[in-house]
Amino acid sequence: MSKRVFTENAKFRAANPQFNGVLECLYVGMTSKTPKERLLQHKTGHRNKKGHKLSSNIVQKYGEYLRPSLYNHILPLSTRAEALKMEEHLALELRRKRYAVWYN
Repeated sequence: MSKRVFTENAKFRAANPQFNGVLECLYVGMTSKTPKERLLQHKTGHRNKKGHKLSSNIVQKYGEYLRPSLYNHILPLSTRAEALKMEEHLALELRRKRYAVWYN
């Protein structure tokens, strides 16, 4: 994501006190789509057939590109519970490395 997210979004900034401004601002999420397809959904404000928004506002506004080197090692997961656990694990691991990370 654009580093503007750190200066413009108070919740993002509060969630990332470890960020030193050197590394990138990242979003970690889960999907049954390819990462490229999912980023496009975020950027376009995709809604499902019932009209529910399926995109993250923070990614829609600040998302720029994918970082495959940070997720290519993760194999597909079988359940939503496993995916949620992996999402949190990866996000916290990246924060420990001093990236600024948003996940939900």
